[in-house]
Amino acid sequence: MAEKDKGFQMLFSYDNFIHAFAGATGSVVAMTAFYPFDTVRTRLQADDSLKSMGPLQAMKQLTKEEGVDTLYRGLSPVLSSLYCSNFVYFYVFNGMKTLAIIKGLKASSGKDLLFGYISGCINALVTTPLWVANTRLKLQGVKSSDNSQQNVKRTELKGLIHGVCTIAEEEGVAALWNGVQTSFILSGNPAIHFMVYEALKRVLLRSKIRSGKNLQLSSLESFLLGGFAKAVATVLTYPLQLVQCRQRAYRSNGSNLSVSQIIAHVLRNSGLWGLFKGMETKLVQTVLTAALMFLTYEKIVSLIYMLLSSKKSKYRLNK
Repeated sequence: MAEKDKGFQMLFSYDNFIHAFAGATGSVVAMTAFYPFDTVRTRLQADDSLKSMGPLQAMKQLTKEEGVDTLYRGLSPVLSSLYCSNFVYFYVFNGMKTLAIIKGLKASSGKDLLFGYISGCINALVTTPLWVANTRLKLQGVKSSDNSQQNVKRTELKGLIHGVCTIAEEEGVAALWNGVQTSFILSGNPAIHFMVYEALKRVLLRSKIRSGKNLQLSSLESFLLGGFAKAVATVLTYPLQLVQCRQRAYRSNGSNLSVSQIIAHVLRNSGLWGLFKGMETKLVQTVLTAALMFLTYEKIVSLIYMLLSSKKSKYRLNK
């Protein structure tokens, strides 16, 4: 009974909150810095008129036709959704790691992969409505060149909350979880990301222990580990990310195609490499974003623990 109470207390501890806050804040900082790449990647995935263009060419074309502002379209709702999403993910992931420690389980890549996948599924259930609304906001007013889609008039979305409410009202509540099945599969992306990151981090910290160095990752180490881990996860799961993006975009134009139908359509029109369309932009954007996110995350966690330790020391001296 005491062990259960201890597990419950640690699950809702300051430690988990600190990691969740740091992870969410790091993701917002990183996304703000590299948001134009995310916009271009979304447009490359969803708009066939840009399929022959590279990332920089597409960015130049979009800027020329729609202005520089289009590269930052929907930034505010994306940041809101991203903060919620990463707060949930980091909290659940670190909560499960905490419970594993209480149970006396040794850290391993297999456990990190499992914890990461479960965290991703919970995150998908909670935040998919926000991301569905985000995709609609980003693609709002964009004319589709895909003849398989019907142009259905939709109410103009004025923001994230308005978008969620409008989609639920016009298309039903179920539409807010459009593509959630793909999200469950795509939960393998952050799971692989965290597994690789944690594995490399353990190896590096063990090396530091043997050499008697400071048991903290340097800024460069955090940046490189976060970026490399994300590159591995992105390459392995990119086709499913493209399918998910198209599934949400098609729904906004009146179509409700299944995953297999979208894959067949892409293969028929663009061939096998069509499933990797926009991956260059995705790699640049996600690798840099993940690298900066983990750098910020590690620094915030270290700073908070340092401040808490300092306050505890002052408290003891004043007693």
